[in-house]
Amino acid sequence: MGWYCYLEEKLSEPFEARCVEVREVSPLELGDEVDVVGVAAERECNSEMFVSISWNKRTLAVPLSQLEVTEADDEIKEAVEDWHYWVGMGYTF
Repeated sequence: MGWYCYLEEKLSEPFEARCVEVREVSPLELGDEVDVVGVAAERECNSEMFVSISWNKRTLAVPLSQLEVTEADDEIKEAVEDWHYWVGMGYTF
């Protein structure tokens, strides 16, 4: 759960992101813009990292790997890029 702790600390502030990959576990379509409000509950992150987004008047967990940051501070951008690099290398939990 090292990734969970790292990302929970770094993604503590809300930020804006855009969907760059369609996933079966997510309702997001390519280009959808969302507000990320934090890391999803630990129980949701057993196989990969999920973040919580505001979606249709509720909070929904979606894979962090399907999002790119569009508006955030440098620390958040770096943390998301770190996760994308790790996933891109083919690593898994």
